[in-house]
Amino acid sequence: MPWVKFLLLFLAACGLTGPLLAEGVAPSAAKLVDFGGGWSITNAMATGWVLSAVLVGFILWLIGKPAVIPSKGQAVVESLIEALRGVLEPIVGPKAFPASFPLLITFFIFILFHNWMGLLPGVGTMGWGQMVDGHFHLTRPLIRPHNADFNGTVALALVSFGAWAIIVFKFAGPKVIFADLFGNKADKRETPGWLYPILSLVFLVVGCIEVFSIAIRPFTLSVRLFGNVFGGENLLHGTGFIFVFYFMELMVGVIQALVFTLLTAVYIGLLCNHEGGDHGHEEGHGEAHH
Repeated sequence: MPWVKFLLLFLAACGLTGPLLAEGVAPSAAKLVDFGGGWSITNAMATGWVLSAVLVGFILWLIGKPAVIPSKGQAVVESLIEALRGVLEPIVGPKAFPASFPLLITFFIFILFHNWMGLLPGVGTMGWGQMVDGHFHLTRPLIRPHNADFNGTVALALVSFGAWAIIVFKFAGPKVIFADLFGNKADKRETPGWLYPILSLVFLVVGCIEVFSIAIRPFTLSVRLFGNVFGGENLLHGTGFIFVFYFMELMVGVIQALVFTLLTAVYIGLLCNHEGGDHGHEEGHGEAHH
């Protein structure tokens, strides 16, 4: 019966029965509900939705009713927010920070807990399958970490890229973006006249390369996160959840969440955190004073 096999697999995942036939996890998400025509709900999607709802409910419960004198739960959340603000605000810049900070802190919390999801016993090894030579062979896992599915990390990267485009066009503008990509960065007053046009051509070529690097950011962001989480999950299952590797994956989960968040912040800050705004403010102040 399916539920008997399901129970045997759960016990095996918790180390209470013999080893599973297959080590590691499947490279692709399994369909839990198939609507046909390419539309379906996978185990990675369902896990992402459930864990996100649990996180939202937990944070709301932790904060309770916000007060001027914070409760212990509210103080914990505020401390986390202030710590991330201290790291991210200098990178993004004061102009774009209010719009980008909710996105960045959501990325960090979401990715962190979904990275850690794969460390729980039974995740990736509990589901439906069949007995083969006295071992349970998993064919359709019930629970799969969102970030161990390449589709999940691609979705995160596309959200990051879309938000980056909206924020930089709003707070930097097309003129600043074009000048930053293709403009001549040399000081014309200190550059020989014959050299300046050559440098303009060089910066134009560099700008084209930079456009290509921007275009592949969703791919690099998604592959970096997926590779680390999926590889770490297979490492744990292949080594029997040895404590050393388990502790290492806890650290990798934090690092990868921070790397994804910091890279998104850096991409925004490269265009929005310029000193030109301060310089323009000083010039305006000088003209007013004059």
